[in-house]
Amino acid sequence: MSADAREWVWEYSASRGNARLVLLSIADRAGDEQCVSWASLSSLAKRTCASVSTVREAIGRLLEDGELEQLDDLAGPQRSTVYRLPLAAKAAARTAREQEDADPPSADEPEAGLPLRISALRRYGIRPREVPESPAKGRKPAGPETGRSRRKPAPRRTGTRHSGMPETGTQNRSEPELNRRYSSSGTAVTPASEWQVDPDTHTWTRQQGHLDRLGKEGLQAADAKWRAHRADFKPRAPGAWAADWRSWIAREHAPGHPNLSTLPGKGHAQPGGMTRTEAHQAALLAALEEPTGTE
Repeated sequence: MSADAREWVWEYSASRGNARLVLLSIADRAGDEQCVSWASLSSLAKRTCASVSTVREAIGRLLEDGELEQLDDLAGPQRSTVYRLPLAAKAAARTAREQEDADPPSADEPEAGLPLRISALRRYGIRPREVPESPAKGRKPAGPETGRSRRKPAPRRTGTRHSGMPETGTQNRSEPELNRRYSSSGTAVTPASEWQVDPDTHTWTRQQGHLDRLGKEGLQAADAKWRAHRADFKPRAPGAWAADWRSWIAREHAPGHPNLSTLPGKGHAQPGGMTRTEAHQAALLAALEEPTGTE
């Protein structure tokens, strides 16, 4: 890899922040003094530890400032986007001419005046982009061997639209689509009314004895009560509903089961406002005062 592009970014680039980091990542893949590199949004996001939207905004700023060109007529490995650092390529060409004692290019020489040597870029996996023939649109095939690049600046607010990429899509299939109707783990969610008791949960009710305790009708009644109470809950994953349903069934009382709090001796307070201890003491005193027939 050539170090001309990377050294130019370190020494002369006016970019800052995320834009400078993205430009360094692109320059790091430049193959020779032509300062041509390839990269995808996902790979740049991974190398810079930034989001795809941040990388897209940084590329748009670099295109607008003229420190980066997007070569739409070329494609890198896996059809990735090809870029060129025009100012770095111009500086490298001037240095090469000075070393050869030739006339250096003037300072006002246009940036696009440097032809590309496509044959030298093929060794890095960069080739002319294959454009299908379309008589209706009149598209032309890929440019000649030494054709000029097309510079495609984009407004800073709208970002950069890459060739072959839909306006609201992602650059490649490896990037996940946004706003899916799934949870963060990728599992479908459903409301409680649509959730069905799975075979594992059926087995659980038998193994834990809840089917024998509640009976088939009691289990159905408990299920209906659970669905009525969960009707207003937000949709959840099937596993979450199964756990909630099991917890509900475990707390459900069998039909006709007495309320233990109403049985004698099971409450915290006795009739008359006495506590259990006070009631026991009163019963003992009453037993002592009763006549035994031996007086």
